Amino acid sequence: MNTPARIPLIIAHRGASGYLPEHSLAAKALAHGMGADYLEQDIVASRDGALLILHDLWLDDVSDVAERFPQRMRDDGHFYCIDFDLAEIRTLRFGERINPVTGVEKYPNRFPRSAGTFGVVTLDEEIRLIRGLNSSTGRQVGIYPEIKSPEWHTKQGLDLPSLVIDALDQHGYLEEGSRIFLQCFDADTLKKIRQRSGPDLPIIQLLSSGTSVDESLLREISDYADGIGPSIKLILRAFNTDGHHDVSDLVSMAQAVGLQVHPYTFRLDDLPQNCDSLDSLLQIFIDQLGVDGVFTDFTDLVTKFIRH
Repeated sequence: MNTPARIPLIIAHRGASGYLPEHSLAAKALAHGMGADYLEQDIVASRDGALLILHDLWLDDVSDVAERFPQRMRDDGHFYCIDFDLAEIRTLRFGERINPVTGVEKYPNRFPRSAGTFGVVTLDEEIRLIRGLNSSTGRQVGIYPEIKSPEWHTKQGLDLPSLVIDALDQHGYLEEGSRIFLQCFDADTLKKIRQRSGPDLPIIQLLSSGTSVDESLLREISDYADGIGPSIKLILRAFNTDGHHDVSDLVSMAQAVGLQVHPYTFRLDDLPQNCDSLDSLLQIFIDQLGVDGVFTDFTDLVTKFIRH
């Protein structure tokens, strides 16, 4: 059995998305059963202010929107969620992510679109599912919502952060000890949320692969956040053919200023160059570096690595 210095949280990235379409209720239920500690929710808004669990601002890659509403395409070629009411989005069929131009599935070995379609999920529906599963299984799996592109939503006339925080408050997730992490790439949004929510809401500052990170930035983040969610590319610089690897000191620097580190994303079918297995990658991040959590599309494989 692996016994890392710190046992990391297993965060199901869009659910068990390696096996079922991302953000479907089926993918969340499967990840729950596979041992996830937290289930992730990417949140965007519809035109009528419904909180949708979808990764992108648009519907192109995961639904049949182009067939059902061809006239709704914007000049940039996208069909944006915010141009539809929830009732209209309910009529769409959702499935595995594809290239909308070619129709080719992004991950060809995952759940095929021909095997079935799914529906859009709202934040309220997902929370009710998770709480139901927690009740029936006795496990206390948390939620890990991300506020997607808050400034973009503001320009479209919707205050997405306020809508999300109000919804979380209604469900009791702003109370001390709740099983939640709230994440966003936008620092100003997170600072405002910290001022509103106080110290009890765990906040994670997301960091893209192009972010320039130093000790000064990490100390600044620690003033309003409890941790960082960095791209694994900020930590693993290179995986060499001889088995050696080059890593940055981001994890130790962040933990030294009191920040948790939850890197993304660990995928069996999208490994770094020259990395031959998911276990090899997990060994670096968990056994060697001691990260506090990992985002993964393959909950079962990370659970097996940690707990067996």
